[in-house]
Amino acid sequence: MNKSKRPFTKSKRSFRRRLPPIQSGDRIDYRNISLISRFISEQGKILSRRVNRVTLKQQRLITIAIKQARILSLLPFLNNQKQFER
Repeated sequence: MNKSKRPFTKSKRSFRRRLPPIQSGDRIDYRNISLISRFISEQGKILSRRVNRVTLKQQRLITIAIKQARILSLLPFLNNQKQFER
């Protein structure tokens, strides 16, 4: 039973720190469609917090802003264009 004598070592992978999707100067608002549309999938669904890489507070504000924009018809509720392109 002669196992390698090297102790457990973590692999030293270099990783690039991802930039946050929302900068401190950005206002999360229903009128800021260019910002809000980044957090919506192709089908029109709101992406999860893990996918977005935002804080819980930011995700709540994004969700409220998206829902307000949908009600005011600034954003579509659904995006079913792929179904009709057969």
